[in-house]
Amino acid sequence: MAISPPRKIAFDVLRRVASEDAYAADLLYGQLGPGVKKADASLATELTLGVLRWQRLLDFLLQRYLDRRYGQLDLEVLLALRLGLYQLRYLDRVPQHAAIHESVELVKRARKSSAAGVVNAVLRRATAEARIGGDELEALIPDTTPIEERLGIFYSHPTWLVRRWLRSFGKERTTALLQANNRPAPLTCTVLDQEASERVGESLRESGFDVSPGRWLRGALQISGGNPGSSKAYRSGQINFQDEASQMVAHLADARPSQTILDACAAPGGKTMVLARAAGPRGRVIAGDLHEHRLRAMQQQFARTGITNAWLVTLDATRPLPFSERFDCVLIDAPCSGTGTLSRNPEIRWRLKPEDLDNAHRCQTAMLRNAFTAVSGSGRLVYSTCSLEPEENEDVVAAALSEARDWRIISGQPALAPHLRDTASARNLFTPEGFFRTFPPEHGTDGFFAAVFARRDQAV
Repeated sequence: MAISPPRKIAFDVLRRVASEDAYAADLLYGQLGPGVKKADASLATELTLGVLRWQRLLDFLLQRYLDRRYGQLDLEVLLALRLGLYQLRYLDRVPQHAAIHESVELVKRARKSSAAGVVNAVLRRATAEARIGGDELEALIPDTTPIEERLGIFYSHPTWLVRRWLRSFGKERTTALLQANNRPAPLTCTVLDQEASERVGESLRESGFDVSPGRWLRGALQISGGNPGSSKAYRSGQINFQDEASQMVAHLADARPSQTILDACAAPGGKTMVLARAAGPRGRVIAGDLHEHRLRAMQQQFARTGITNAWLVTLDATRPLPFSERFDCVLIDAPCSGTGTLSRNPEIRWRLKPEDLDNAHRCQTAMLRNAFTAVSGSGRLVYSTCSLEPEENEDVVAAALSEARDWRIISGQPALAPHLRDTASARNLFTPEGFFRTFPPEHGTDGFFAAVFARRDQAV
């Protein structure tokens, strides 16, 4: 029996994620082109992201049938075992013999034939317990296991991350977050001409996609039932894929026609497109990023969507900004840990280390301090991350404001309200301190944080 295309794709993507620190979503996008059948693309995505989400629990269960630590296995052998057990545990429509046989064949294809017998034996032994859950699964974890480790195993997250979330959110909200991180993220797009949302949605339905309105925004759609990247709406530049919380951050900038705007950490460019549309043909957006290859990818997206008023520059926002002019609006969507996107990017949970948060805080604080100098007298500044961690959010704001006493936090609700389906819901998106915040299990989006700044002497 030959190895099916989706299992080959999943195995190869998982190997590159582990060995190259690549991102699964980017690799899948490159692999799942027009020549891949819809069903194969769906299964390859399910296998890849499912294995990454449930990696710790899969390894915990596999360890019961191994005579050595799973970490001592060759990478290719471990990936084949994870893929096999994931199918046995979570995919009802995959026959057990197919899951086991193709995992064995994947090891052979990876030139690890000597381990084929181990893979076959371990997966056959695991079959009897593959579907256990609830109390049965709990019983496999020793009673003396601390709650953060128990939850980390049960919901497949690093213990250190669960521990800090328990301190920040409590057990109930942390458990809800862990569960949300293990569910597939919805595929959401922004309709670049917000008023055309209904017409674009109908066009997508006519092309065979399942389309529903976004939960929050009038210009957002949720799409399923295929690869909308192949749709006319995408090819003609009417839509761009972007989580609703990310779209809302761009709206917080309150960009207006004819304004000059700086998007200092712009890649991959979704927020830049929203800003450029709002600024109109007489406005302009300077879009910066540290990496030239990301700027080139943005240029391709601008060509697809007809964006002609955005200029791309290579820019390190942690250093003093090289602009003599001042901007009506500056957006710092800072590079961050990404802990608000673990459903969409599950590999992040296995790469992130506690010390990364301190490093991120230093860089983000430098970016925000530099950004203050680039804003015109009546302009506004938006700082945002897709992180849930205070070191990258409130702590950055506090550190920057301690040296910028002429700045203050202002409410972003008036800027966001015109774009919401229900303007009364805006209050559910802001904290009492005025920060914008989304929490995945409660808002159904990625987890974002944002603060909007204006000068103290400015009337808002």
